[in-house]
Amino acid sequence: MPAVPAQLIPLLKRRHDPVVVQTVRSAVGATIAYQAALWLTNEPAPLTAPLTALLVVQVTFYATLTTGVRRAVSVVGGVLIAIGFGALVGLTWWSLGILILASLVTGHFLKVDEFVAEVAISAMLVLGVAHQAAAAWDRVLETLIGAAVGVLLNALFAPPVFLRPAGEAVEDLACKMRLLLERIGEELGQGATADQAESWLHEARRLNSEIARVDAELSRAEESTRLNPRVRHGMQVRIVLRSGLDTLEICAVVLRTLCRSLSDLARPREGYPPLYDEEIAAGLQEVLRHVADAVDNFGRLITAQVTAGAERAEAQLARALTEGRAARARVARLLRSETDRDVERWELHGALLANIDRLLDELDVEKRSHWLATEFDRYTRTRQAPGVLLHRIRRRP
Repeated sequence: MPAVPAQLIPLLKRRHDPVVVQTVRSAVGATIAYQAALWLTNEPAPLTAPLTALLVVQVTFYATLTTGVRRAVSVVGGVLIAIGFGALVGLTWWSLGILILASLVTGHFLKVDEFVAEVAISAMLVLGVAHQAAAAWDRVLETLIGAAVGVLLNALFAPPVFLRPAGEAVEDLACKMRLLLERIGEELGQGATADQAESWLHEARRLNSEIARVDAELSRAEESTRLNPRVRHGMQVRIVLRSGLDTLEICAVVLRTLCRSLSDLARPREGYPPLYDEEIAAGLQEVLRHVADAVDNFGRLITAQVTAGAERAEAQLARALTEGRAARARVARLLRSETDRDVERWELHGALLANIDRLLDELDVEKRSHWLATEFDRYTRTRQAPGVLLHRIRRRP
């Protein structure tokens, strides 16, 4: 097989980019819809058909189908209203106002979402022509042609499944959390300052925007699995990815609280060091390193569970959690002695340990496996056997 020219590699990598997919499919769908309308209608320039195709064709088949239905319903609703008004009162300034009001109310009642205005537009266009019956039929027919072309295009040429970008986004979020935990541990071991502790807190707060980005990627991936023939167990994939993001979101909140505790501990107070002595700092560095490994392996596990081969990622996560709990126990003994010396800070020591416990608990392998098995059982009660992932989870002791 001939090698791919280096100039084409960036273009090939973008073939699954949502913008590229949407652009190409919209252009092709609109062109086909226009040609089909020329064949099936008597209009010399049936532009409603390609316009509908442009609005209907989406980056996923599920979105295309639902958009097509809403668009068709909105046009038919507007046409029916226009025919009724034309037969009763005709076109006047006051009837136009009532027509628009009735059309918008009808659009909300029909729940056509972004096509509410389309109901009023269709009604006005039909009411404003001399031969309303012919215009109404032409508009409905062109709309149906455009919607049908858009749906058939995505049905015959299935859009890409965006599971890989969603998995990569989850891994990237876990990686950012790992880097923050490792940074905190390293700077604690070097004798962190109050300014450094404040910067940890600011960085932990910035994870909120990362979570929103991953949520958008995941929503697109979930939608791409619906009614897509390339995906056999779409609901199971959605459960795995969504539950993984939910866990990381909780971990981000806990991490922010942990940074808040460290920031409070680092504030200079008379007679107290800004943070911990060398032995405790080294112990905390070890704990945070294991927690960082656990978070990173959890992100890898989420992706592995939707692509198969999750055993290695799960084993690494279990090992990191075990080592993290052991290191946490050693630090707890050191902090107990520290609390005896500095009683006023016992609350912050306890909050620090509690947050570490919450992180380890949220990432627990057995807890996640039990939850996934419960969700899959609920989903598969009326369906066929769910496949390898559920079978593997159910075999766990």
